[in-house]
Amino acid sequence: MCRPWFWAIIPGILAVVAVVLILTLLVIKLLWAWTIPDLFPGAVASGQVAGTISWYTAMKLAIFIAVMAGIARGAGEHRVRHKE
Repeated sequence: MCRPWFWAIIPGILAVVAVVLILTLLVIKLLWAWTIPDLFPGAVASGQVAGTISWYTAMKLAIFIAVMAGIARGAGEHRVRHKE
């Protein structure tokens, strides 16, 4: 019942997911390095806030943002009543 075309597209799907993940982490790292030192120059200079973040920290931040967006979206669905 398995179709050969299904197994042929799996590497392509995995490649797209990997590229999207890397681009997302790169954007988070670049935005952090671009905005945080300007927003908190004294804290960055004294070492209280990191001026740049690692790939692992960018991944944790991306997961945190995704979870918070999911919670916000879920809470919004419960407040809105649709007329039928």
